[in-house]
Amino acid sequence: MQWILGDSGATACVVELDTHAASVESVRDRLPALKHVWQIDTGGVEELGRLGRDVSDATVEERSSLAKADDPATIVYTSGTTGRPKGCVLTHRAFFAECGNIVERLRPLFRTGECSVLLFLPLAHVFGRLVQVAPMMAPIKLGCVPDIKNLTDELAAFRPTLILGVPRVFEKVYNSARAKAQADGKGKIFDKAADTAIAYSRALDTPSGPSLGLKIKYKTFDKLVYSKLRAVLGGKGEYAISGGAPLGERLGHFFRGIGFTVLEGYGLTESCAATAFNPWDRTKIGTVGQPLPGSVIRIADDGEVLLHGEHLFKEYWNNEGATAEALADGWFHTGDIGTLDEDGYLRITGRKKEIIVTAGGKNVAPAVIEDRIRAHALVAECMVVGDGRPFVGALVTIDDEFLGRWAAEHGKPAGSTAASLRQDPDLLAAVQSAVDDGNAAVSKAESVRKFRILSSQFTEESGHLTPSLKLKRHVVAKDYADEIEAIYQK
Repeated sequence: MQWILGDSGATACVVELDTHAASVESVRDRLPALKHVWQIDTGGVEELGRLGRDVSDATVEERSSLAKADDPATIVYTSGTTGRPKGCVLTHRAFFAECGNIVERLRPLFRTGECSVLLFLPLAHVFGRLVQVAPMMAPIKLGCVPDIKNLTDELAAFRPTLILGVPRVFEKVYNSARAKAQADGKGKIFDKAADTAIAYSRALDTPSGPSLGLKIKYKTFDKLVYSKLRAVLGGKGEYAISGGAPLGERLGHFFRGIGFTVLEGYGLTESCAATAFNPWDRTKIGTVGQPLPGSVIRIADDGEVLLHGEHLFKEYWNNEGATAEALADGWFHTGDIGTLDEDGYLRITGRKKEIIVTAGGKNVAPAVIEDRIRAHALVAECMVVGDGRPFVGALVTIDDEFLGRWAAEHGKPAGSTAASLRQDPDLLAAVQSAVDDGNAAVSKAESVRKFRILSSQFTEESGHLTPSLKLKRHVVAKDYADEIEAIYQK
């Protein structure tokens, strides 16, 4: 926070809660440019209203008319997954191109007077900003959730027709539903329903479509399971948009199979959110879709995804060197590795800076196996390690919400925690099953041979996750260096 306020040269800051105000106050003496801090909960909005009461409409119109298309609209800082966050200068033109193309491409999901969106993403992330602006351009109704802990209740109350989120949200929906079914003694029914939904979705991509037998099973489970899951998601929507990280094919097929298609897209802060998107009527699960109108995607010789278009950022704030490197030859070098298929659908396979090279020279893209391991209900986060090491290992954190239920079902003491159970044979076996599932998606040389269960979770507050729930790998590697070393001790 101190870095962003200082680097941006912010002269004013708006906060909401007492904790936010205290955080700013703790570093304010190191921010000489910061002159004003307004807190919403203590009348900050009203104070601003009073200060602007005597400003004439003509003055407001005059000021707003000074803005040009290529002027900065905002500076959004990158996640900082590999180092200090960089400020991306996004222009009015970039937002107009981005939001206009998304609304046009997904017009059936942005019908004025019929559709609605619920915003629960952090506004520090460009995806959250997109969710703010695009509904106003359509226009459609927009609702905001102050606390994601109450998301289920908010979905039921607001009943959005479209949900925009990150993969972890959809993973939580699946894992929570499965855990509840198991607690109610209906775990086998849920698993059969999930398998049927996935099979049904996969069959939709075949020339013959779902078989008669599959259709009958599907109809049965729709009444027993799928309709209830759709109700949890608000009951009115048929589509969601996911970005920020890979969703995973199995989860993508599961949600489409229950009648709630998650349209996966791809973008970065530098591309003002999405640069590619799955069309609502031609979805290819496992890909992040086709380029948006006005967005050009090229794959470099080394596999890096390169971008061009009006939606791209103008520069990195106060960082000419990084700007020149990222925008070399007129193309934005994303740092992501990917492929384009014959229909122009993009598939992201890894990130250049995250590629692990083992001591044996094997290149490993960690995202593939991490996504599979993290899909297990017990697993909160997973980080694959092994750079310069003889084999691939992993650090695993346990989902506190699910652990209590799991512990009770397996006869563990009340109040058990990840710290108290990290060496428990049953917990180790459960995590091993998740690792085995992840290993099934990669070659033997890329598979995780050993893992360590950590005592605590990775959170945004601990500094290990970004606001969009991405791993800050360099921070985790530093803070858990001893745990990583323990993986490779004989």
